[in-house]
Amino acid sequence: MALLEIRGLTKIYDQGKIDVHALRGIDLTVEQGEFTTIFGPSGSGKTTLLNLIGCLDRPTGGTIIFDGQELGGLDKKALALLRRHHVGFIFQSYNLIPVLTAYENVEFAIRLVNKYDKKEIRDRVLQILAAVGLAGLENRKPNELSGGQKQRVAIARALVKEPKLVLADEPSANLDSKTSEEVLQVMLKMNQELGTTFIFSTHDPRVMEYARRLIEIRDGQVAKDQRRG
Repeated sequence: MALLEIRGLTKIYDQGKIDVHALRGIDLTVEQGEFTTIFGPSGSGKTTLLNLIGCLDRPTGGTIIFDGQELGGLDKKALALLRRHHVGFIFQSYNLIPVLTAYENVEFAIRLVNKYDKKEIRDRVLQILAAVGLAGLENRKPNELSGGQKQRVAIARALVKEPKLVLADEPSANLDSKTSEEVLQVMLKMNQELGTTFIFSTHDPRVMEYARRLIEIRDGQVAKDQRRG
């Protein structure tokens, strides 16, 4: 079943006298449970595409249908609710709240969903932190964690609300090769066990090795779309 259907997607940024065409008519369908990487050179449109899919920006033209719902007709509040309940984000800079512990960073994300009682929240947070290999580190703040541990907190935060889609923008950029491998293994495990759809934007060949689908973006268009067994 298609989770995402993208048709004729364009994005033009007004830079004064010059219009920048970031996306030039993207057509794409993403099925539930995919583990997909979008790659291409800097400026090709990868991050723009992720931002549009994640409802962080609006397209200039074309349509995005997410889980059967066309996003173009939704107002800011409706888009924020969809993002809050159904989309998880993992960033290369982690974006953790520095004054909160690992537990509190993850707890903050699930509290926003506003559908679990206090015990359920605690159980879910501890369970997901253990699943990403952070049992025993729940009370550490970000400055007491390594880069790989911070990224694991970010993964737990993205997954704790059981989103239908996780968008990961250069998730291995600040990690060494060993840590990157470990973090990718965690995400692959979550994909296989929970059926969560992952879409990565990356330059990293290590990330691309794990993907079951590789989509190359060049000059704002799909240049190649390769599925693996």
